[in-house]
This record gives sequence, C-alpha cells and structure tokens, in this order.
Amino acid sequence: AFGAEFDSLSDMTAFGLAPALVMYHWALHDLGKIGWLAAFVYTAGTALRLARFNTQIGVADKRFFQGLPSPAAAAIMAASVWIGDEYGVAGVDVRWLVCILTVTIGLLMVSNFRYHSFKEFDIHNKVPFLTLVAIMLGFGVVYIHPPLMMFLLFLAYAVSGPVMSLGRMRRARAEVKKPGVGPDQVP
Repeated sequence: AFGAEFDSLSDMTAFGLAPALVMYHWALHDLGKIGWLAAFVYTAGTALRLARFNTQIGVADKRFFQGLPSPAAAAIMAASVWIGDEYGVAGVDVRWLVCILTVTIGLLMVSNFRYHSFKEFDIHNKVPFLTLVAIMLGFGVVYIHPPLMMFLLFLAYAVSGPVMSLGRMRRARAEVKKPGVGPDQVP
C-alpha cells in the first residue's frame, strides 16, 4: 500500500508538477494569472487523474484507461518545449497556443474518454510478426525527427480517446435508428 501511494506521489511530481512548471516558465508566465491558471488546471488534472486511477484499481477494465494517462500528457508537454527549442520558437511567441494546449491536456486527463492501455499486449507469449514489424517501423519513424514525431504520436494518442467515443456514439445512434429496435433495447 505504501509503494502504491509513493508511486502516485512520484507520478504527480514527474508528470504533473514538473510539466506544469516547465510550461509556465517557458511560455505561460507572460500571461499573468491566465498562465498561472492554465498551469494549475494541468496540475490539478494530473492529481485528479491519479486519484481516480488509484480508486479504480481492480474494478476497471484493464484494456482501457479512463481519461488521458498522465505520462502521455507529460510527453505532449515535454515534446512541445523540445519542438520549440529545435525550431528556435520562443515560448512567449506561442503562449496562447501553449495555454490552450495545457488546459486541453489537463482536461483530457479528467475526462471520461477511454484510452487504450495496451495492457493486453503480452510480450511473454507469442507476438505476431506484423506487430513486431509495426514496432520497428514506429522506432524508425520516431528516429526521423524525435521531437516532432514524439509530439505527433502522443498527440494522436490524446485525440484517439475523443475519436473512439464519437465512434461509439455514432454506432449507438445507428442501432437506435434500426427498424424494430427501441432505445431501451440497445446494448
């Protein structure tokens, strides 16, 4: 029990406080209270995300996370600064974009969107050859330009939750519109 709580504390520091402070120092400080608020929303989102995760251990579907996982959120924040450094973009030049990104990522962490956990991927059992090829291609793509590719990969993961939810909603609506199926009969 102590280890689980200590792990959450270290996650809060590494994936919550550190990215928020870096973003505040890099781009948000010139926005005054709005920049402070954006960093706070991200930090509070991380804390709430970790607390919710801890309360759902053992009862949630292990194939999915509820809300954007905090390591993925932190990766987006870190990659944003890395891209800015690579391309010589000062944070203050993109402060409003960074503010919107920081708040959005913070809110995605506490959202009800489901994200694949990839926990069903078991490397101890037989792994399909195409999966290994896809992993190697993934490493190759990231090697092309690490800051940009990491940002795009984690951003795509962040967008996958809302996209999957919209797809589920459309399928549910299509089932309701089928002749002879009432709204109370949809699974």
